[in-house]
Amino acid sequence: MADIREEIVVADTLMDASEMQAQGFVTHALCKGGWCSFSIGPERYRVGKGDCLIVSQQSLLVHDVEESDDLALEVIYVSFSFTALSTPQSNYGMRGHLALFENPVMHLSEGQQAVCALNFDYIKSRLSLEHHHFHRDAMMNAVQCMIIDFFDFHVELYGEREVTTQQGVLMQRFLGLLDAGEFREHRDVAHYADRLCVTPKYLSEVCQKVSGQSALYWITRYTSLDISRELRRRELTLEEVSDLYGFSSLSYFVRYVKKNLGVVPSELRG
Repeated sequence: MADIREEIVVADTLMDASEMQAQGFVTHALCKGGWCSFSIGPERYRVGKGDCLIVSQQSLLVHDVEESDDLALEVIYVSFSFTALSTPQSNYGMRGHLALFENPVMHLSEGQQAVCALNFDYIKSRLSLEHHHFHRDAMMNAVQCMIIDFFDFHVELYGEREVTTQQGVLMQRFLGLLDAGEFREHRDVAHYADRLCVTPKYLSEVCQKVSGQSALYWITRYTSLDISRELRRRELTLEEVSDLYGFSSLSYFVRYVKKNLGVVPSELRG
């Protein structure tokens, strides 16, 4: 069993966020003053006083971080495995997960900021109690409390959408296929419907019900973010990146990137 300090890490900057993500950590941050900005894929985000940042997808790498001199930021990294253990069994977890995929930054009210700060302080104070006989259980409780409050923030911001357990499980399995990288070879809804033993129409209806977006939207979203990451890494030529995703020609690849990312591939090379 991993030491708890290997599963929960406290910081005051986002400069190491991409490295922590690569190591398998979920990023939670609360800005108390100043500002910082960063990119995820082609999109730029800014976090200011009262904003909370949560990046729960390992594929959504934070990069090009800029921070003001007066930045007051609290960051808590929690390993994916410990996050999974601490997440309560609630269908809203899927809705919150998808909301964060769309926009990882939440602007909190003063009351929400106080609750978030309380959770961060509690996690940090409990983390220091290394000789507590039930330290791991206490930390799991502290992280779960933070996650439950994040669910509450999501409901305030995005509203509550009723989702059955069956729908939530299907959506989770669908995203699991995308997380596994199947979009690199398959970008048609029928493929995923067949893998999940449902019809394309039903899969699309469930995606719309659970997330407010179609199944094709999520396939395209995953593909576009992954292409953006590969292009920025510059380890492969444009032709090799195109081949990685099975495009029939470089011109088709260029049109796909232009349509879904708003720029031609060369503009993402930096």
